[in-house]
Amino acid sequence: MENKSPFLDTLFLLRKDECITIFADIKKIFPKEEQEAADYFETEFEKERLEFLSDQILFDKKAAVWAAKILYHSVQLYLIRENTEKDLKKLIPEFQGQLTLSSRLSADLSLRFLPQIIISLKNVDSNDPLVVLLENILKQFHYSGIEIELDLENVNWEDELKDKTYRKLYLERIVENKVYRLAEIPYINQLLNAEFGWYKEVFWKELKKI
Repeated sequence: MENKSPFLDTLFLLRKDECITIFADIKKIFPKEEQEAADYFETEFEKERLEFLSDQILFDKKAAVWAAKILYHSVQLYLIRENTEKDLKKLIPEFQGQLTLSSRLSADLSLRFLPQIIISLKNVDSNDPLVVLLENILKQFHYSGIEIELDLENVNWEDELKDKTYRKLYLERIVENKVYRLAEIPYINQLLNAEFGWYKEVFWKELKKI
């Protein structure tokens, strides 16, 4: 897909090459760009659907476009901060849709990049108000924020992971990133050890059984 705008350019470069382009200012996103982004992410979603082992999970266009705009604005705000503080909540709005498995996985196509942005922001200023806004988003979409420490104390994990597809993906991401603080939560620890079976020494030898 040909890059035609700062918004689309940012999304494509991040997902393909994990790099960003610096622009002079934060450009307005037009409906045509949103539609192009939606089409792109729907294609990417279909590719990742192969890992879901389920054909019942539908692409959530609204969640995907919202998350894409969050990602774009987050990247640009990391670089461009002059006279932007008053607009932070407008540029980084809360999710207004229904939180479903489809919305979580559709939004994850973009939100999975937020942890690294948060880490970079904290390295510059740990009290940056943008950090709070992004962390609040990842508390809601914490499948995308597994890499960083979030306040998930009030999560009911049995309810959170009741869907077998989401449970599989969540556990795989914990193992992939070796996230001890999550793997040592008793319920998650139990699930992981059940999945490992006789092969625990292969998958995660150091993880203790709680």
